Amino acid sequence: MSPTPPIGPGLGEGLPGGAPRPRVGATHYVLTEDTPVYVISVAAELSGLHPQTLRQYDRLGLVCPDRTAGRGRRYSARDIQQLREVQRLSQDEGINLAGIKRIIELENQVAALQSKVTEMVDALEGAAAALQQREAAVHASYRRDLVPYQQVQQSSALVVWRPKR
Repeated sequence: MSPTPPIGPGLGEGLPGGAPRPRVGATHYVLTEDTPVYVISVAAELSGLHPQTLRQYDRLGLVCPDRTAGRGRRYSARDIQQLREVQRLSQDEGINLAGIKRIIELENQVAALQSKVTEMVDALEGAAAALQQREAAVHASYRRDLVPYQQVQQSSALVVWRPKR
């Protein structure tokens, strides 16, 4: 099998899909790995699959690319990585497409749960910090003219008091 080409433009190249880079002063586009830029033929070439296979994967819900206004498919770098993973699981591991779909669903569920846990940990840390601030404010508000009471220890010593006359 031929090595898979890298995804994304190199330095000095245009944007994927043949679009030129924006001119100076024009609106700048931010490309992330979720930006849908690859048409189906380019995505097929980058993933090493036939375009009809990509259409089948889309129908099965394995890899669902974004759509243009004209209903054309636009694949992102993340979609291409997922296409490669589907191919690897199918060819190398011998997993059927229904099994791969379930694996993808479970991976997405795990990612969502990890995100929720991170969100909850952040909220908990924020609440703990707020509690420490409130506690510090209470301690700072103590009156300084009061002396904390300390328990006097009992002793068996006898003290004689004699008043002065």
